[in-house]
Amino acid sequence: MTVLDVLVTPNFIKTVKKLRAKDKAIVDKAVKAIANDPTIGEEKKGDLAGIFVHKFKINKQEILLAYQLHPTKFQPISVVLLSLGSHENFYAELKRQN
Repeated sequence: MTVLDVLVTPNFIKTVKKLRAKDKAIVDKAVKAIANDPTIGEEKKGDLAGIFVHKFKINKQEILLAYQLHPTKFQPISVVLLSLGSHENFYAELKRQN
């Protein structure tokens, strides 16, 4: 399988800018893992159908990274990174964005 193109939303960029360099490196690793295997995340249902969430840890805290596959999840050519954050209010904010 080919590596997918990675696109980012302004919200994602804003969150990543606040991170420390070593934490950004961990996020970069997670993004590369998603680009190599987009099925790595868990697909959401209901209001958030079509959105995948990949979980990983930064400094022992679980971080969630939400993304969509574009144009379809069956034949994706790119990954759109939507949001990044801890579990608290993550899904509520994600619903507000969509």
